[in-house]
Amino acid sequence: MPDKLTAQHRSWNMSRIKSKDTTIEIKARKWLFAHGFRFRKNVKKLPGHPDIVLKKYNTVIFIHGCFWHRHESCKDATVPKTRVEFWTKKFQRNIDNDKNAVDKLERLGWNVVIVWQCEIERNFEETMRCIKANLIARISD
Repeated sequence: MPDKLTAQHRSWNMSRIKSKDTTIEIKARKWLFAHGFRFRKNVKKLPGHPDIVLKKYNTVIFIHGCFWHRHESCKDATVPKTRVEFWTKKFQRNIDNDKNAVDKLERLGWNVVIVWQCEIERNFEETMRCIKANLIARISD
């Protein structure tokens, strides 16, 4: 099935997709801040540039989009019908980069939490309460 958009319009659409400060990241950060957690965002010195870094809890949080980071068995992790080989390679690079970043962070002693876009969109409060419980448990240990 050919793309219904022109190449220029598709390129324009893709250029509008943010890599940081997405709506769900902002929503999660506001919730954390409102519940007393202080953090840094998009720390470039750490592998993978985590979306949220809670140094006090030795924890980093990645908020992954299901499409770009290939959330298994998620309806949003589809492969575009055009340029399938290109997209397959791109998605595999994303998966490999994510795995490498998590491995490096864990070797540095960080607790890594990955939150999926669909989890936040489906049940925001429960997801955030689970993160909070995880953080509190880390400080209690």
